[in-house]
Amino acid sequence: MAWSQDDARMLAIIEQHLTDEDPRLAARLESFNERVERRAQGRHGKPPRVRRPQRSTVIIIVSWLLIATLIATLLIMALRNDAAAFPM
Repeated sequence: MAWSQDDARMLAIIEQHLTDEDPRLAARLESFNERVERRAQGRHGKPPRVRRPQRSTVIIIVSWLLIATLIATLLIMALRNDAAAFPM
């Protein structure tokens, strides 16, 4: 999407003020923009990489599933057995 002339002028003014007031931040933002452009150009011919979950995330999910299964099993066993049922 192309910027209008007014928008482009306003952005140029903001960029100039940013560069004058905080040159380190401006340099970091410029470096970030360059890295994003290089990454976008590098992936042009490649299929997008599928991001895999980290090992710790998988371990946490499996642990929660095991805990939920254990609790559900204990509740089913307790409710089926009248001797172990909660007194009401």
